[in-house]
Formats: sequence, structure tokens, C-alpha cells
Amino acid sequence: MYFVTNRFFKEKAKSPQSLAKGKKRTVRFDLKNNLVSNQIYFCKKEGEKLYEIGSSAFFNEIKESGYSDVLLYVHGFNNFPKKHIFPRTERLQKMYDAHLQTKKVLVIPLIWPCNSKFGMLRDYVDDQMNADASAFAMVRAFEKFIAHSQKNKECSMRLNVLAHSMGNRVLRETLIKLKYEVFPKVFPQVFRNIFLVAADVVNETLHRGESGSVLSEACRNCVVYYASDDLALNGSKIINLKSKVVSRRLGHTGVEDMQRVSPNVYNIDCDDFNNLYDFPKGHSYFLDDDEEKAGKLFLHTVHAIESGRVHFYKENALTL
Repeated sequence: MYFVTNRFFKEKAKSPQSLAKGKKRTVRFDLKNNLVSNQIYFCKKEGEKLYEIGSSAFFNEIKESGYSDVLLYVHGFNNFPKKHIFPRTERLQKMYDAHLQTKKVLVIPLIWPCNSKFGMLRDYVDDQMNADASAFAMVRAFEKFIAHSQKNKECSMRLNVLAHSMGNRVLRETLIKLKYEVFPKVFPQVFRNIFLVAADVVNETLHRGESGSVLSEACRNCVVYYASDDLALNGSKIINLKSKVVSRRLGHTGVEDMQRVSPNVYNIDCDDFNNLYDFPKGHSYFLDDDEEKAGKLFLHTVHAIESGRVHFYKENALTL
């Protein structure tokens, strides 16, 4: 598994250029250090071992991997590599390998620093700040992925993103920096699909003129998956009220006003099934059920990746 991170390691930080060609170094996450690094690390997981391999080796290996597409997975609040992120990435990879017919998708997690559990309110607020601050490093990672995908005809690799929960905040802030600092004149449509799952951002963020409209500008299809009985976002709404943020969450109600977003935004109601895949919270419903049967949301992303188009459903709902 390949992964990209701006979390600190226990090992002393080194310049990416300090890795000799073909060399790698063993690294271990420092989970007690929740500060945001402005340096980005391109890494590989082999069994239980983690290695920093540098961006050149990272993209060369991806080029030779045989995969035609990349899915960048941006995890949510209070997620940690060994316990949450790596198992979910491995599960996603296995599922895409099994279900995609015409394409091969390599799932790559983007790991940003979440806080450990000293108190959910404190962790939530700290994670919001870390999500925003992570954009400084993640924008450099996105630049490299874009350059790699467009480098030459032999390596024309499509990019997709699946952002979950507060990972949507990381994605939004990263794309804002990408648009205004890297592509200030013409912002390219660099992603085939952006899947916003249980997005923990305000529900008007995709409206024209709002900062999050950059999400729909950056892709062919911008798909919002939401569920009104998502208990995690219920809690988020309450915590944000304490911070005097009164808007509802995008992953809870969907887009505030579909007349005010771009035509490539799709609003998908997941109320009928979210608890089948994550009971009782109904928040992490993008994988499979207890019997390893692929979920409806996951299969919906499979079709979008293969075809480049988004299924329409009655009343915009993925029904049972």
C-alpha cells in the first residue's frame, strides 16, 4: 500500500531530497505528536513495516503498477493509521479490485494528523484546526499527483477523490490553495470524480460564490452523499453551535439549495441504508456490511469511476 502523510514520524525529519535514488528509510508514526507538519512524505506500507520512499520512487512505482486510475482517500475526524485508515484502505482496495471491470484503481490514503482522545469536544475543535492547517502540505502532494497524471501519454492516469467526514474540510481547504496559489489564472478540471461522503462542512459550501465551490470546479462529477440519521454529524452540529456556526452539515442534509450549485453536483440521499453498513452511528457507510457484501454507496462509486457518469435515481436517493 502507498500512502501520503503530513503526520510527524518518530524518526528525525529529513528533506525529501536526502533520500538517495532507490533508497528508503523505515519510519514510525509519532501518534503522541499531533502537530501539523508542513512537509509531505511519500511512503509505502509493506506488511507491518512503513517506509518513506520519496516522491520520485513513489510515482515511478505507481507508473509501473498497472493501475489506470487513482483514488485518493481522505479520512475523517479522530482516525489513526493502524486502527482505522490502513484497514479501511485495504478493504477499499480489495473491493475495487473485485468489482471494477474495465479499470484498475489504486487507493492511496492521505493521512493528516488527528488528535487522540482527551475529550471529544477538544479533539473535534483541534482536528478542525489541523484539517485547515494540513492544506499547506497537502497542496504540494496534489501538485505532484496532477503533474504525474498529466506527465506523458504513457502514464495518463485519472484521479478521483473520496473524502469522508472532516476529510472534506481538508480537501476543500487544499483545493482553495491549489486554485488561488498554484493555478491563479485557469483552474483545471483535474479530477474525474470527487465523492463527498458524510461531509462535515456547512451545507451551503458548494454554492456559487462560496469557498467550497472549488470542489465542483476541480472535477467532472462532484457527488454528495448524505443521511439525516447520521449520529456523528448530529454531534458535529451541536459542537459547531458552541462555536457559533449555525449552518447545517452537508453530509447531514445534502446541498442547501441545488439551484445555486454547478450542474455537475449530484445530491444523493443515503437514509435508506447508511445504518446497514455502520450501525448505530450511520456515518462510515462507504464500505460493506458485516457479511462483506459491497455497499450501495461503494457500488455507486464503481459505476462513476468506470463510466465517468453518475447514476440518477428517483428523488436522488440510493434506495434499497
